[in-house]
Amino acid sequence: MCGRFALAVQPEDVEAEFSMIRIEWFPPRYNIAPTQPILIVRGERGERRPALVRWGLIPSWTKDLAALPLLFNARSETAAEKPAYRGAYRHRRCLIPATGFYEWQKGPNGKKQPYYLQPASGGIIAFAGLWDEWADDKGNIIDTAAILTTAANRELAPIHERMPVIVRREQYDLWLGLDADRGAKAGQVLLPPPDGTFEAIPIGPAVNNFRNDDPSILARVAPLSDPEPSRPKKAEKPADNSQLKLF
Repeated sequence: MCGRFALAVQPEDVEAEFSMIRIEWFPPRYNIAPTQPILIVRGERGERRPALVRWGLIPSWTKDLAALPLLFNARSETAAEKPAYRGAYRHRRCLIPATGFYEWQKGPNGKKQPYYLQPASGGIIAFAGLWDEWADDKGNIIDTAAILTTAANRELAPIHERMPVIVRREQYDLWLGLDADRGAKAGQVLLPPPDGTFEAIPIGPAVNNFRNDDPSILARVAPLSDPEPSRPKKAEKPADNSQLKLF
């Protein structure tokens, strides 16, 4: 999954990466959380266009907003079939620019170590996303988005089993449906990135509070130490296996 990410660059960096003209912008962000505004890139009239949307997808057919869970991530393996995502998957795919994302690794005594996963080569990456448009009963319209996730690659799997789908630069138009095939082969994007794509940096707990949104939360710390190996137990009398065990 991806519950927090960063986009800490200048507007011209995003414009250059996605070859588009700036329309809207907000300051560099280091701790973007669900329900907050995020920048997306979508295909409109044959071009890449930026937009600010809410992070947390609301399907266009939603009637009872209060009953809808917060859909900030979508599993790429099932998004094309799930009612909440299939319309957006077919017609409203987007790119979500980022400079890194956060995951939490469960450590000794149940404590969680946050990690910042940044591109090993630096620069901007693009998550595969889905967006949708929802209108309330008064006609107020809100655009929203979710990040697609996939199985973590070998290097990131010890930290978390899931990670965002990363769209390579040469795949941007394919994912947005701006290529000659109108995105018919977009499923080719939905693969874990190769090992070596990211650098995992252990950081402190300040990231846990979304109000902490400055470069200091990225400071490297010593990771939590590995738990001591458990000592082998003394041999016990064989148990009666005549009944099924729950665990």
